[in-house]
Amino acid sequence: MADRMRMVVDIGGTNARFALVPAGSLQPQDEKSVRCADFPSLEDAARCYLRDLGNPVVQEAAIDVAVEPIGDFIKLTNGPWGFSIDGTRSALGLDRLQVVNDFTALALAVPTLRADELQSVGGGKAVAGTPIAVIGPGTGLGVSGLIPAGRRFVALQGEGGHTAFSPMNKRELGVLGWLLGKFDHVSTERVVSGMGLENLYQALCALDGVSPQALGPDKITAAALAGTDAQCAEAVEMFCAILGTAAANLVVTLGARAGCYIGGGIVPRLGKYFADSPFRSRFETKGRFCRYVSAVPTYVIQAETPALRGLATLFQDEK
Repeated sequence: MADRMRMVVDIGGTNARFALVPAGSLQPQDEKSVRCADFPSLEDAARCYLRDLGNPVVQEAAIDVAVEPIGDFIKLTNGPWGFSIDGTRSALGLDRLQVVNDFTALALAVPTLRADELQSVGGGKAVAGTPIAVIGPGTGLGVSGLIPAGRRFVALQGEGGHTAFSPMNKRELGVLGWLLGKFDHVSTERVVSGMGLENLYQALCALDGVSPQALGPDKITAAALAGTDAQCAEAVEMFCAILGTAAANLVVTLGARAGCYIGGGIVPRLGKYFADSPFRSRFETKGRFCRYVSAVPTYVIQAETPALRGLATLFQDEK
């Protein structure tokens, strides 16, 4: 199988990113991003991508999805597509099709990241040979980890974004109370994601007796960074703080003393604002485990399309 061209596809809630990986390489090429809503199915989007490249022969593919892949049929939690793994493999004429969670793919990319592709936030020093935590808000909230297994890592597949939101002060308790009026279960994803920013903004407006505007996450973030709206500013600040708590929870759960890596589509765009935000102070607020988490480094992943690189590593496991 060493002479085969491979296709890798990173499917988020909004966009799908395609690339080809030559044999013996971990570097994706011919990358293209498409809006999922512009195509009726994954198969149609893949055929369009390959057609635009002159229909190269592709015999294997690896795909990541923003949901835990269980069984043959995959339905995206925050996206329009659903597909059969075996049916898609057959329709595209593939010998093999691997499907993993999107944050599993991101986790697999972590060992390939260069220092210039990372933004360090706070102190701490990685302890080699221990697990790595991976978390990141985008359309949803992705969570994964890398567990050392001899000379390699095993990436976890799970849905940690759906753990319960853990308020840490009275203001956040007020937000939780308001959200419980809308949802029977308030997950961390409900407050740390694109929709989470909208939920936080609306909740804070309700608590302050202010009529909310029809703002999406991009406009909420822009108003916060510009300092033009008090509730937007507090929503983004609270978002960063809650992410700090969620990241610390993941670190102590996994024993991830080798570091916590933050990806997704929101945090990498915040730049210095995130470094100066309450994220790290909340990350280190862990009661009897303050010293434990304070020693763990945290990084924002700044690499372009790292999940595609992570998917490429799956072909290394061939026998």
